Amino acid sequence: MSASIPTVVVAGTASGVGKTSVATGLMAALRAAGHVVQGSKVGPDYIDPSYHALATGRPARNLDVWLSGEDLIAPLARHGAAGADITVVEGVMGLFDGKSPTELTASTAHVAGLLGAPVLLVVDAGAMARSAAAIVHGFATFDPGTRLAGVVLNRVGSPGHGDLLRRAIEPTGVEVVGVLPRMDDLATPSRHLGLVPVDERLEEAERTVAALGEWVGAHLDLDAVMRLARTAEVPDVPAWSPNPVEPSHEPPVGIAIAGGQAFSFRYTENLELLEAAGATLLRFDPLHDTALPAGTDAVYLGGGFPEVHAEALAANTALLAEIRAHADAGRPVVGECGGLLYLCHDLDGTRQADVLPVSATMDAPLTLGYRQATAATDSILWRHGEVVTAHEFHRTVTDPPAGTPLDDTEGEEGPHAAWRVDDCVEGFVDGSVHASYLHTHWAAYPQAAARLVAAARTSRPTPTPIAQEPA
Repeated sequence: MSASIPTVVVAGTASGVGKTSVATGLMAALRAAGHVVQGSKVGPDYIDPSYHALATGRPARNLDVWLSGEDLIAPLARHGAAGADITVVEGVMGLFDGKSPTELTASTAHVAGLLGAPVLLVVDAGAMARSAAAIVHGFATFDPGTRLAGVVLNRVGSPGHGDLLRRAIEPTGVEVVGVLPRMDDLATPSRHLGLVPVDERLEEAERTVAALGEWVGAHLDLDAVMRLARTAEVPDVPAWSPNPVEPSHEPPVGIAIAGGQAFSFRYTENLELLEAAGATLLRFDPLHDTALPAGTDAVYLGGGFPEVHAEALAANTALLAEIRAHADAGRPVVGECGGLLYLCHDLDGTRQADVLPVSATMDAPLTLGYRQATAATDSILWRHGEVVTAHEFHRTVTDPPAGTPLDDTEGEEGPHAAWRVDDCVEGFVDGSVHASYLHTHWAAYPQAAARLVAAARTSRPTPTPIAQEPA
């Protein structure tokens, strides 16, 4: 029987209470204390995990019930925790906020229950006294299946304020494991889609994470956290594995993975699946590299903030031309959200790769939410009629709108819709190009990675035979 994984879930009463700062600081503090720490995030977010990876020195993981399904949560947690002493899971929004206002589906509480993990509740106590006890009591008793094991009081005004709060909460029976003084100077900058990612402020982010670790280490009982984490009862199931049942003996293909400041959004498991399917991952930065890596057979443009760097991306004309030529030659290109924008003709009037005859603009209303999508056509990733769960999060629109079939005639050339979502269409498929606003977690759909590798292999140019002189 597999040993359970020491696991603790850091949740909040709501967004904005300091949950990310506490979770990231806890990871850094535990690492500084000599523990091997695995960081994970409830939900589809890419940015918070970038800070977790910085704090732990390990790839961060996402645990999202909607994207991967209930049955994969514990296996994914076991996979990510291999070799770690403790997993710290940061929640999303408030503890009980999920896909539905009447159910726990895809909430932090839902994931904590699937992991059998205790919950530490972060409470912004900056402007309250005994009311903190009412909040803790309510969260502790709201759902019998959620085990609220400890409280972290954040933004506490003084030692006296902290003592008052402890006395107020004591009758609830929930342990106060940390009283964190207000530290406004540690705030991480935000913009239109949340925190600024680590890749855009690496040196500053390293200093922030180190300071968060010192802050949490000085004011939170790490021994109590480890004691509570050891009470987790993660289901005894096999760890998820990216390895296929029947390994391929074909030669590897090269898949160029966009990175750097403009393209930092990608799920770790997607990349692991590509490698397991026979890909060699070739990293490149569209802001600075003037050519695709040698040996590129396919291009994978994940999400990020190309809208912030549109002019710099446009200035790299040599790379734009090479990506356009790659697509024109019928070789695979995948664009997810930010990758879709980069493949457009222009972004806010600034020329981009011009792979798709589409313009994109910023300052649109926020489009956010979970989606269930049906593949509208065959593509390099999906087969017509396949149904997947996905997530969408952007403030841009395209003209024609994403999903508008630019050519509805079967058999004709030109982009078609990639997905059907409810009564709408979304994304574009154009030959070997798949571009969409939707993010998918391939742990639930390993066939997508295998198909991309297969498409990369079959699209390789056929060597030209050497002409033979007549005998």
